[in-house]
Amino acid sequence: MNDLRQLRHFVALAEHGHFARAAEAVHLSQPALSRSIQALEASLGCVLVDRHSRGISLTAHGRLVLEHARRLLAGSQALSNAVGQLGNLASGELRLGAGPYPAARLVPRALGVFAERHPGVRLQLLIDNWQQLHQRLLDDQIEIFVADSRELEGDARLRIEPLASHPGVLFCNPDHPLLRRQPLRVEDLLDYPLAGTQLPAQVAAELRRMSGREQPLSIECDNFMVLKELVAHSSVLSMAPWDVVAADVAAGRLAVLQLPGERLTAHSAYGIVSRAGHSLSPGAERFRQLLLDPRLDAAMTPSG
Repeated sequence: MNDLRQLRHFVALAEHGHFARAAEAVHLSQPALSRSIQALEASLGCVLVDRHSRGISLTAHGRLVLEHARRLLAGSQALSNAVGQLGNLASGELRLGAGPYPAARLVPRALGVFAERHPGVRLQLLIDNWQQLHQRLLDDQIEIFVADSRELEGDARLRIEPLASHPGVLFCNPDHPLLRRQPLRVEDLLDYPLAGTQLPAQVAAELRRMSGREQPLSIECDNFMVLKELVAHSSVLSMAPWDVVAADVAAGRLAVLQLPGERLTAHSAYGIVSRAGHSLSPGAERFRQLLLDPRLDAAMTPSG
């Protein structure tokens, strides 16, 4: 197996695109970094980078090696984490992901409990949509994530454990003109922009049916905190599972629009996603148990 240090040097070079910047990042002199890359190329029997006046570019071999190098380095880190966490979880690192809605409430609560109980474990949280999290998991960049899992069902590479479901609601700012319009019709909503995160196919189809528009979202953003601020200070409408807006509605920062006889958004479908057939590190397993504890969800969700 090639020296992991050489692989780290190569990944740094690929990410920085320049020998001087990469050498600084890995705390080497530029000649030492160049020798490390040359040794890696010699051991693999191929050229990994093309050198030119502006820096470097990866060859076809280089792109292939970069993909595998990242996975090997992630696997090495995962092994180190698992060993370090054995026993009392006094050290190590936990890399996890969350979709926009779980990241707004459920995951921070679980992280808070975890951090209080295991302060020696370093936590890294990546917030993104389910597609990106799916790929990061398969690339071993994260060990576990929580997101809408509807689009991931049927992937034999994954282990998916469903979490509590919450009804979807349409929300607006508390002074929105639509709150004074009764009875409210679906057609009334079309006069205002609709914002949301990247939609699962089931929800997107429902919105297309009800709105009659091929592209029902006027604004797409995977940061839910941005969406809440946008709605709170404009006439833009948005939708979310009830659990992530309940506290804002109770405090009067947001309001829910009611459509008689209509349901604009589906229930949430949060799931804990990990690699099928892969053992979780002690830290990831402890975090998984926290998420599955019904007391966590019950304690944080106002009734609605």
